[in-house]
Amino acid sequence: MATLSTARRPFFLALRRRLGLFLAIIGPGIITATSNNDAGGITTYSIAGAHYGYSLLWALLLATISLAVTQEIGARTGAVTGKGLAALIRENYGVRVTCFAMLALLIANQATTISEFAGVAASLEIFGVPRFLGVPVVAALVWYIVIHGNYKNVERVFLGFSLVYLSYVITGLLVGPPWGEVLRQTVIPSFSLDAGYLLTFVALVGTTITPWGQFFVQAYVVDKGITTKEYPYTRLDVLIGSFLTDFISFFIIVATAATLFANGWHIEDARDAALALEPLAGPLAQYLFALGLLNASMLAASIVPLATAYAITEAFGWEAGVDRSFKEAPAFNGIYTFTLVLAALVVLIPGLPLVTVMLVAQTVNGILLPVVLVLAARLADDPELMGKHANGPFLRLLVWLTVAAVVALTVLLLVATLVPPLFGISLT
Repeated sequence: MATLSTARRPFFLALRRRLGLFLAIIGPGIITATSNNDAGGITTYSIAGAHYGYSLLWALLLATISLAVTQEIGARTGAVTGKGLAALIRENYGVRVTCFAMLALLIANQATTISEFAGVAASLEIFGVPRFLGVPVVAALVWYIVIHGNYKNVERVFLGFSLVYLSYVITGLLVGPPWGEVLRQTVIPSFSLDAGYLLTFVALVGTTITPWGQFFVQAYVVDKGITTKEYPYTRLDVLIGSFLTDFISFFIIVATAATLFANGWHIEDARDAALALEPLAGPLAQYLFALGLLNASMLAASIVPLATAYAITEAFGWEAGVDRSFKEAPAFNGIYTFTLVLAALVVLIPGLPLVTVMLVAQTVNGILLPVVLVLAARLADDPELMGKHANGPFLRLLVWLTVAAVVALTVLLLVATLVPPLFGISLT
């Protein structure tokens, strides 16, 4: 027995070292992926469940694969080159392309950040907190955590936010869905030519793939100092993050399908879903759903301005980093502060047409996403830039098939957004 124990000891020591290294590296993949489940994403999944039951669950598999592939090429490029996506675009494609990308990203991210604070306001109001009190407090808290916290503490807060998404899992279990039917529609694809179904399908696949997510994951890998030596752990982090993101999305659809769809309720947004759960599944389900919305909105309201700050400072060669003070990185901290404060102030405007704000964000993201994905894929293909870590033949095929599918879906969603009469529906 002693001999066996001694023989096993090196194995367990090596396993413990690897686990410790993984826990030290973890962050970029999980945080970026889960923050894609923002207020707009939760609204999309809620509508999918409330309007179409479990029939779109199978599409989450497509979303998971797309998210994993696109996030992986960004993280790998950052680890190999030690540079963010914006810096590489400037170096490889010139100032004009960079300026276009940064202007579009700035507009889209500002509109997205506004919609996140709208989600903060909507969720807090369910708990009886007026937006004129809740929004400034949340904005100040988020700003203080990011600006005055060190890198490790900020990352721990973001990972803590990611754990709160489990409230959706609890909600999904709480409502007692018919698990046999859920499983059947998850593994057996179904499709409809109904215009609303098609648009929801496109939005469901496209809502987790965003331009800011591509910029952020690569910048985050670089800022954390991850190199090719540690990258295998980051790849695992990215894959786990992609799975967890759509695992949460799965339970959002299940919760709304088992309650709202089963009772013929139609909703406009995630706040409606939370409010509708009380008479159907009790106050606990309502408040858990609202807590998830608040958490998602706060996390994305923290991350999206960071993505803006990272991208713009990288594009113009300015100092950047969460660990750097205002004096050390004035542009980075200034852009972050401006984006955050402006979004919070705009949400406090009475009668603000939030649907219009979300459509602006969706439209600009739709224009920018194909450009960003094509540039990111080309960079990951480049053997001069990536060396032996460039995409191989199989991975190149997988990446470009994913890019083509995401671009096609994004264009379809963009056309539906700009010309809704063609689809026979109204987005407002």
